[in-house]
Amino acid sequence: MNIHCLVRNQILTLQPYQSARKFEYSGKIWLNANEHPIAPHYKYSNTNNLNRYPMCQPKELIHNYATYSGVQNNQVLVSRGSDEGIELLMKVFCDPNKDTIIFCPPTYGMYKTSAEILGINYRMIPTINNWQLNLSSIASQLNHVKLIYICHPNNPTGNIININSIIKLLKIVENKALLIIDEAYIDFCSNNSLVKLLSIHPNLIILRTLSKAFALAGLRCGFTLANAEIIKLLKKVIAPYPIPTPVIDIATQALTPEGIKYTQIRIKQIHNNRHILIEGLKRCSCVQTIFPSCTNYILVKFTPKYQVFKKLLQQGIILRDQSYQWGLTNCLRITIGSYEECQQIISILQNEQFYT
Repeated sequence: MNIHCLVRNQILTLQPYQSARKFEYSGKIWLNANEHPIAPHYKYSNTNNLNRYPMCQPKELIHNYATYSGVQNNQVLVSRGSDEGIELLMKVFCDPNKDTIIFCPPTYGMYKTSAEILGINYRMIPTINNWQLNLSSIASQLNHVKLIYICHPNNPTGNIININSIIKLLKIVENKALLIIDEAYIDFCSNNSLVKLLSIHPNLIILRTLSKAFALAGLRCGFTLANAEIIKLLKKVIAPYPIPTPVIDIATQALTPEGIKYTQIRIKQIHNNRHILIEGLKRCSCVQTIFPSCTNYILVKFTPKYQVFKKLLQQGIILRDQSYQWGLTNCLRITIGSYEECQQIISILQNEQFYT
């Protein structure tokens, strides 16, 4: 049987998203997935209830995150990472082969991949001037557009999107489309969050995650923040039991005052290590440009002749190549690791033997 004759055309031609764990690299220092270098010390506290299905939207977890983010309980949806939030919004608001989403490269690849999987049209409107929004171009291409995805801070560039531009865009698309702000990395620069605008702009949606600053990438727990009517619609299409019981338990622990205190300590450590890494890279001959970042990663443009990605990979240090992205030729994204990991990269790249 030729199984391909039964497959949707969109899947046959799909270029799947290449997550960090899809690359079959072997290494000792993993700096390609924006994970925290050290695991937090949470433990699953109740093994006697695994015979029961979990709550679809567990009340304590929802309450803890609402309190942490400064919204009401009915403005929060918890999902399997923020990636599920990206997809749920398309399922609710976009008709396949009819409606369109917009995103602004270089940016996170799952906006495009999710749209292709679901058969939803998309427009890529590249950023301009230090990866800021091209508002005039977006405004001129809103026909059939239902959703606009903006990553803030942007991945992989690490920059904040101008908040005044976002406010202007909210007004441009009012009563036309929803603006989704992906704040996966906002905990590293929380003063730049747009959560305060949720009460003013009903067409604003914010995506969050515990994967980054909370050091829980393996938990796969994310949140969608929006007005209550949008949350109700998302609940209609989310899986019956999206969050496993152990995930609920550990995520709830992470969002207690004590858990949040430890997260804030981790954020400070990442900021310190980022400064150390940037200062060290400034003295490396292979570095052309280090782009400003307020996140747990930096984007660096390297001189191509030194083959930095390949040489570091041979030494067991894995970075994320971004050269395939619009405007990012010869750029690598480097996750901020531990102090020791940052020093090791600096030492290797400053060693004269690296360039021979």
